[in-house]
Amino acid sequence: MTAANRVKLAPGLYFLATPIGTARDITLRALDILASADVLVAEDTRALRRLMDIHGIALEGRSVVAYHDHSKATHRDRLLAQLEEGQSMAYASEAGTPLIADPGYQLGRAASEAGHLVTSAPGPSAVLAALSISGLPTDSFFFAGFAPNSTGQRQAYYRTLVDIPGTLVFYESPNRTAKALRDMEAIFGGDRQAAMARELTKKFEEVQRGTVSELAQNLSERTIKGEVVLLVARGTQDSFDDADIEKMLAEELDGASVKDAVAQVVQDTGLPRRRIYQLALELNKRN
Repeated sequence: MTAANRVKLAPGLYFLATPIGTARDITLRALDILASADVLVAEDTRALRRLMDIHGIALEGRSVVAYHDHSKATHRDRLLAQLEEGQSMAYASEAGTPLIADPGYQLGRAASEAGHLVTSAPGPSAVLAALSISGLPTDSFFFAGFAPNSTGQRQAYYRTLVDIPGTLVFYESPNRTAKALRDMEAIFGGDRQAAMARELTKKFEEVQRGTVSELAQNLSERTIKGEVVLLVARGTQDSFDDADIEKMLAEELDGASVKDAVAQVVQDTGLPRRRIYQLALELNKRN
C-alpha cells in the first residue's frame, strides 16, 4: 500500500525536497512525482531508493541515476539530453531541499537556460527547521552554508558576515562545531545570542540556546554526532540608535502594553531589555 498516485507529469525537471530525518516528513506531491517521473536522479541513489522502499514506490523498470558534487559536465549533458526528449525528471537531494548547499544548482540552471520547465515540490529544510525552534529572530536571516575548514579562512569568512542585519545560519560538521563556535566568539563576540540544532527531526534531536560564549563553553569538551546547524543572532552594537528604537516602540505601543511592546522590540532587535524598557518609559513620559 502506498500513498503515492501515478500522475501525468509535464516534461521538465522537478526538484524534490526529501526528509532530513523522519521519513514521513515527505509531501504527498513529492511521492506522486517519484512514482510518476520518467527519470529519477539523486545526490545519493541509495538514500532515494531507501526512501522509495519505505513508501512503497516501485521503480517499475526505471533506474536511479547519481548526480552529485563529483559528477562531470558530460553527465549533466546526458540528463539534459533526456529533457530534450520530452521526459519528466525528478531530482532529489540526499536530505532536505535541493540546491541548499547541494549540487543540483548547475543542473537547474542549465535546464532553465535550455528552456525546460524547472519546478519544485517543496518540503523539509534544515535551515527553516532550525530557525523555527532556535528562539532567534526570523524576520530576516542569511544562510551562510558551510564555512571553510581552516581556522584562518573560517575567521576571515565570519568577518564578512559581522554586519549582516539578520540571523546567520550555518551548516557544520559535528567534529568542527566546537572550533567553529570558538572562532565565532572571536569574530562576532561572545555576547551574541546563538543556537545549536543537531539531528533535527531524528530520535536524538537536540537544541542548545544561549550566547556564543555559553555554547562554546558547553561544547568545548563534548563529542557530538549527527548533522549540525549553528545560528547566530544579528549584531546589535551599531545597528540601532535611540531614534530607531523609539520609532519601533511608538508603532508597537499603538494598541499594546508597554510590557508587550518592549518584548516585541527586544525580539526584533536582539538588544538588551533594560535599554528598550528605559526608552519606552521615556517615550511614554514625553507623550
